[in-house]
Amino acid sequence: MGIKHCGKSTQGKLLSNHLGCPFFDTDDEVTKLTGKSPRELYIQLGKEAFLDAEKNACAQLAEAVGDSAAVIATGGGICNNAPALDSLHRIGTFVFLNADEKTACDRIVREIKYDGVGIMKNLPAYIANKNPKNVQDVREIFHEFYVERQKLYKKLCDVEVKLEHTSSKTENMQKILACLEMSSLS
Repeated sequence: MGIKHCGKSTQGKLLSNHLGCPFFDTDDEVTKLTGKSPRELYIQLGKEAFLDAEKNACAQLAEAVGDSAAVIATGGGICNNAPALDSLHRIGTFVFLNADEKTACDRIVREIKYDGVGIMKNLPAYIANKNPKNVQDVREIFHEFYVERQKLYKKLCDVEVKLEHTSSKTENMQKILACLEMSSLS
């Protein structure tokens, strides 16, 4: 778990390959279940419909995985969906991938697209809903969101891993494995 663009899917795929177990992304599971991406679901049907779909996808995923080994990357907002969290926590360990704010925000800014009249598109809903006028607005909105989410992830996780943007993907994966090993020893 972690903020959007912290590396959940990238690290999850590397870990599952390293461990020889399947990888799942809860956002992909929501899409399979509903036929809509989480963003489409949220925009078209609202927050409650998305939360319900995420809860159902996580329950189905937990049932399918059972006692088997698997790596599951969650959507960034799962920290606000207790039923989805409960389903997943029954089968595993919550690892918080703690990426620095600048790196995560830079990744969001890189994905901004502009329509024909200069309106920013392709922003996460929590930023787009605040109607930013420029990149500085995006960064300020993200900052407030990041601070709040950090508190939630730290409270929910079993293991916290501080990812370094200067490290390679493999080095960060090794760091995750080391933190998991340390947590199993305590």
